[in-house]
Amino acid sequence: MIDQIRSLPHQAGIYQYLDEKGRILYIGKAKNLSKRVKSYFNLTPTLSPKATLSLRIQKMLAETVSLHYIIVENEHDALILENSLIKQLKPKYNILLRDDKTYPYLYVDLDDPYPRFELTRKIIRGKSVRYFGPFSVGARDILDSLYELLKLVQKKSCLKGKRACLFYQMQQCLAPCEFPVPRDTYMPFVTQGIEWITHKRKLIKQLEAKMEFYAENLRFEEALVLRDRIERITKSEVTSQIDLASRDNYDVFAIETDETRGCIVRLFIREGRVVSGTHDFVPITPYFSLDEVYERTLMGFYGNEKPPIVAPILVAHPFESREWVTEHLSLLFEKKALIEIPQRGNKKELIELALANARELLRTPKPSKEELLHQLKELLELESLPQRIEVFDNSHHGGAATVGAMIVYDNGAFDKSGYRTYHLHERDEYGQMREMLTRRIAGFCNNPPPDLWVLDGGETLRSLALDLLASAGIHLDVVAISKEKIDAKAHRAKGSARDILHTAQQTLRLDSSDKRLQFLQMLRDEAHRSAITFHKKTKLKNDRASKLLNVQGISQPKIHKLIEYFGTFEAIARSDFETLRDLVGEKDAKNIQNFYREALSK
Repeated sequence: MIDQIRSLPHQAGIYQYLDEKGRILYIGKAKNLSKRVKSYFNLTPTLSPKATLSLRIQKMLAETVSLHYIIVENEHDALILENSLIKQLKPKYNILLRDDKTYPYLYVDLDDPYPRFELTRKIIRGKSVRYFGPFSVGARDILDSLYELLKLVQKKSCLKGKRACLFYQMQQCLAPCEFPVPRDTYMPFVTQGIEWITHKRKLIKQLEAKMEFYAENLRFEEALVLRDRIERITKSEVTSQIDLASRDNYDVFAIETDETRGCIVRLFIREGRVVSGTHDFVPITPYFSLDEVYERTLMGFYGNEKPPIVAPILVAHPFESREWVTEHLSLLFEKKALIEIPQRGNKKELIELALANARELLRTPKPSKEELLHQLKELLELESLPQRIEVFDNSHHGGAATVGAMIVYDNGAFDKSGYRTYHLHERDEYGQMREMLTRRIAGFCNNPPPDLWVLDGGETLRSLALDLLASAGIHLDVVAISKEKIDAKAHRAKGSARDILHTAQQTLRLDSSDKRLQFLQMLRDEAHRSAITFHKKTKLKNDRASKLLNVQGISQPKIHKLIEYFGTFEAIARSDFETLRDLVGEKDAKNIQNFYREALSK
């Protein structure tokens, strides 16, 4: 490796350290690859890590046996590529934060004849568009409340109609679609809406009065809906006594840590007031780096799209790649980005407010589910805390309608939006799992890997998963859970199942009452439920298609032959005539294509 380091180019790029198994340990960026990588090592008398490096870096370099690098045009491209590869490949020593969602804004276009409030995550073109936010929680609740309490045009389509609708009868709209409503009559409701968005306590008072009205009239379900809504809107507020004596905007980012976890707090200051805040926890590991957490936080929050409101950024600590991130955000914002580390004055007070919130959040007891995840990490000897887990299972009936399912558990709950289902073509369980995992790995570029994979199966399938990940250069923990076998048959006694856990280090047989085993069983059972549900839907659809093809004179053996070749009836419908003719003959090929052509035209 020493010759490779000596011959590195003096150009911008990213570098990757790999271990003896070819797994990527760390991905970094550099304005000058040669200078950056050489800064880690003593090259004489033998290659060794520099003693001045942190213990984290020294441990990483001790595991490094090879180096890869990619040259790019400039530092900006290096930063973008580095972040993209870290998300996709999940190196052992890099920090991967999952909070890369965009937060919604409320906006109103005051140039509209009858302005309406809407949600957006993007810039809306218009000279008189006014934005409010971003909101970490409660944006939809605020919007729904405005339309329930104020006589606004309720829907975009309303103005296209020519007659007053139910909203007018419910006294929730002035019905300018039918009646000549002067703009001066309508605009006070817009002004009131802006007042409630910017002073949420006033909106909450209105909602509390309505909730009490519902309760007094025994309309308890409606009162409960409002109670939950008030709670979510309240969560978005961060109380502050700081008087900026200005109408400035700021995005504030601060990170505090204790022995086991770090807390990232974001505060959004708009027109001199704290309008919302959000936080996330990140586990403290031997590989934790405050520099990297700041970089990942800012890159994840702003993403690759200009936000509706561009504000100066305040951070609590200096971080190594501040200059890189500033350059990236300047291109993104289409103006000079500012990342400041305030030392005094009102800006410093905002930083202290964010740090105080972070310290308070760290003092709160860990939720029981988070504590269970820490116990699971220790038991299974995982590299990272399994906050996001993907679980895989497949299902078929006699080889027919073979499907797979992936379910996602994220931060204490099932993430239904992350669920995926797969039509599979392989005949055996090993081939089916290989097909499903291969397709999932191919999707890591758009949907980054989780912290842990759980497979319904034994050590053979776990080893398969590790081989597939290694071939893609991805470092990811994998655990398999298989049913206990009694007399060579899988045993599933309800309430007393002793499933077997297969990890990198050992095979575990936990007591059926063990909470850690029950948690993994819950995940496996959810994946099984998802796979079975999709299998039933697929089989029902296939049975209907098979019967219809039978009516067209296609024999059952030929239908089986087609399914074996194409995998699904949808694929048969999309196939070309030549392939069909080679499989079942010219006459049947014509009948099949005519059948699907007629079905599509109906």
